[in-house]
Amino acid sequence: MADTPGPDSPHTPPARPELARRNRRMLVGALTIVAGMVGLSFAAVPLYRVFCKATGFGGTTQVAERGADRVVDRTVTVRFDAEVNRELPWQFRPLQNAVQVKLGEVRQIRYHAKNLSDKALVGTATFNVTPDKAGIYFNKIQCFCFTRQRLEPGQELDMPVTFFVDPALADDPHMKDVATITLSYTFFLAADQTAAAVQDQAAKARPGG
Repeated sequence: MADTPGPDSPHTPPARPELARRNRRMLVGALTIVAGMVGLSFAAVPLYRVFCKATGFGGTTQVAERGADRVVDRTVTVRFDAEVNRELPWQFRPLQNAVQVKLGEVRQIRYHAKNLSDKALVGTATFNVTPDKAGIYFNKIQCFCFTRQRLEPGQELDMPVTFFVDPALADDPHMKDVATITLSYTFFLAADQTAAAVQDQAAKARPGG
């Protein structure tokens, strides 16, 4: 007659309640990992934007509330570029191709846009500067790119950009070769075409908004 496995026998299968608990722990662990991966994927975009803004990576420019506290006797040429995505039937161009500015000097230029379509359209602009390493020193005080822009059929609009190049650029040995900075904008058709979305974003962009 075969021996019946005792409670301490190595061949005794785990009790069903214990097996169920193990399975639940494994399931919870797996779901936690999946949730963490999803959360990181959503966080990646805003974190990347923060990183770019802080470092100027990829030519990302800075935002300033006021001008620099000094102007230094070094001049750079700032060129202006404009493009429009093919899905947005607008004309878009700078009114000046280039300006000479001293480091720390506040300047304002304007871009011109025209809606070529027969309906109101909302556009949103992306931007960067080249060379990329100059991004951390290029500061905008005012820019049409801070909010979406809505143009009625055939409407034309001059849009200002107020900026300065941080005088700290003169103290950076890696920037000695920078004599020209190009500021580029590309206008795209905004995903949200409602006037309310434009007004809401404009309100948030105002101080205290």
